[in-house]
Amino acid sequence: MITPQDVDFYNENGYLLVKGVFNKQEIEEMRAAVDKIVDRAARSNMDQNHQWQGDFLPPEELKKLVLKGFHDVQYHDAAFMRAMVHPNMTAVLSQLIGPNVQLHHSKMLVKPPENGAAFPMHQDQPYFPHENHTMLAASVHMDDADIENGCLHVIPGSHKQGPLQHVGRHYLNAKEYPVSEGTPCIAEAGDVLFFNYLTIHGSPANKSERTRRNVLYQYRSATDFPTNREHINWGSGIMVCGENPNFSKARPEFNLV
Repeated sequence: MITPQDVDFYNENGYLLVKGVFNKQEIEEMRAAVDKIVDRAARSNMDQNHQWQGDFLPPEELKKLVLKGFHDVQYHDAAFMRAMVHPNMTAVLSQLIGPNVQLHHSKMLVKPPENGAAFPMHQDQPYFPHENHTMLAASVHMDDADIENGCLHVIPGSHKQGPLQHVGRHYLNAKEYPVSEGTPCIAEAGDVLFFNYLTIHGSPANKSERTRRNVLYQYRSATDFPTNREHINWGSGIMVCGENPNFSKARPEFNLV
């Protein structure tokens, strides 16, 4: 799926857009799965709004924005389990991370038309810091994404700065890191954007008449361990390619209370 030059680009810039990872039929299956998950969540009274809170927008503007988000989507529909270990995905992951790759977690994000909420610029690292920073996100596009409907923006090379101080662990200073200064990652349905969890990224609001649906998988090397235990997911540690060389660490460590 990718060349050595693509790997060099990822290492230098902290992101890589890979075209056509999923075909039209696979995308249609995931779109249908997303719609059914949203419907089941609404009928279960668990249809929450996950738009960002904070001082990056006036309160009256925040109230207008919507972002549907659900974690661990592989537990809701088998289409996302198939996507998680898809041969085209693992072909890329094994070159960007290494031969032994684990899932950390997954989530689904839906930006509805006209009022889909923005994501202020941030790093993912504060949520689940790891020792060696191999963690990356693979954002699967189920719809065409452009600036108008709130595609992801990244700051190339920003992963080299290491962990940065965030406002309440959630986002960077919006005046210092405006989304508009990021490089827009315009993509088509079926494309996947891979980016390191230290890469600064965010997205503008969806101001179009089109929905933007993404499923995001967070992957890491099997030998890259968390530095805290605050962010635990039931699917954490699932091997998606290769093997786990650490038999005693084949499952996440947590205590039930």
